Amino acid sequence: MSANSLGGAVPSRAEIGGEAVVPCRPQAGPRGPARHAHRLDRHLTCTAARPALLSLATAVPPNVLAQSDIAAAMRTVFPDLFHRSESMAGVFASTGIRTRRAARPLDWYLAPHGWPERTTAYVETAGALFEEAAGKALAAAGCNAADVDTVVTVSTTGIATPSLDAVVHGRMGFRPDVERVPVFGLGCAGGVSGLAVASRLALARPGSTVLFVAVELCTLAFRLDRPDKVNLIAAALFGDGAAACVVRAGEPGIAEIDGAGEHLWPATLDIMGWTVDPVGFGVVLARDVPAFTLANLEPAVTAILARDGHTPAEVGRFVCHPGGTKVVTAIERSLGLGQGSLDHERGVLADYGNMSAPTVLFILERVIAAGLPQRAALVAMGPGFTASCLSLVRPD
Repeated sequence: MSANSLGGAVPSRAEIGGEAVVPCRPQAGPRGPARHAHRLDRHLTCTAARPALLSLATAVPPNVLAQSDIAAAMRTVFPDLFHRSESMAGVFASTGIRTRRAARPLDWYLAPHGWPERTTAYVETAGALFEEAAGKALAAAGCNAADVDTVVTVSTTGIATPSLDAVVHGRMGFRPDVERVPVFGLGCAGGVSGLAVASRLALARPGSTVLFVAVELCTLAFRLDRPDKVNLIAAALFGDGAAACVVRAGEPGIAEIDGAGEHLWPATLDIMGWTVDPVGFGVVLARDVPAFTLANLEPAVTAILARDGHTPAEVGRFVCHPGGTKVVTAIERSLGLGQGSLDHERGVLADYGNMSAPTVLFILERVIAAGLPQRAALVAMGPGFTASCLSLVRPD
């Protein structure tokens, strides 16, 4: 057991038989939706009953893929691509990734698959990860699925209608009147933007319980029919995982959420996203993301923090979606952080790769276990091209 910043104990992974869970002290209070009206202010700081992060939990699929094994497989699958470009040989070694988790074993990805097979894999694995992460988060918050009033689900790596929250509804034990808010298209920014959405919904009805789940199966976007550099970079970076948070306004928790915002840069739709064709999603990476980050991230984050009356100097720890090792370095330089400051970002990247939306929450989990500072800021960038930032304040 290790101590967290609240003076409680964080179970080790071995003690819970899986991924880590960051618990909070069980809180007394209403378990159903608040019935009185409440004005939803633009900024979370406008009310004394700020949303609180009560718990955070993560989950990953069982298939462990070693980076060296993936690199060897890609040389077999795309021999011409490696032959044409000397730089391709170093892509897998330069990512800083050792292992990743995947929805399916490695051999599955080396056979052709279309939408039916990809969708089956998505619904099965994403549903299982949703249940695991959400179950752990609810237990750590001292409540159960029947206590949940609103479910916010972020996922951009598969399509399911009915949405994932409906797929797992009966298995989880949600009430028939639970409100479902599925969100698609946020990509890597989804962990921050989705938590902001959950926080605003909690703020609108103090005392209600909001469950936020981010689940992404990035590996399902791998394409045998696309022997290009972008597809290979995706194969070198992407992993699968899920994270869940319980948010409630008007009571203490791990941290209070007192501000959030986004910045979308004009004429940047080509930086990141999906193409869609009969085979599946295709990765879009049309610009140099590290260079763009270095030049543009700091002004955007500063402006978002300023809307709530804060500055980057007040932030004790930036918790950032890493993207890749070059992006992590660019973030450190852009935000004026010391080289190597984003150590947990590099650690999560090494252990799990880029899981898109859940990644920043895996990092926050480690930051909380190590000791959350008085103020932290979650930062992620994603399709749009968008920067999302959310402020956390440790309760006194």
